Amino acid sequence: MSKHQKALDRLRARPPASDIKWNELKAVLEHLGYEMLKGSGSRRKFFHPFTKALISCHQPHPSPNVDKGCIADVVAHLEAHGLI
Repeated sequence: MSKHQKALDRLRARPPASDIKWNELKAVLEHLGYEMLKGSGSRRKFFHPFTKALISCHQPHPSPNVDKGCIADVVAHLEAHGLI
């Protein structure tokens, strides 16, 4: 099983894992075809050129762990666009 598949499985876990790192989430989204765009402040946007889908979430700091609410939003978005 690839590291991206393992990360996807962790994203889709119920309840969402509380220790998903920003770099792990970013790598999964890039693997699925998203490109990271600079947002304002710590807000980051990921754009999928094929589907024209846009994900906006907060890059955590100083802790690298992504908020569970962000994970739930990202998973719902990916499911709605048929990417997972």
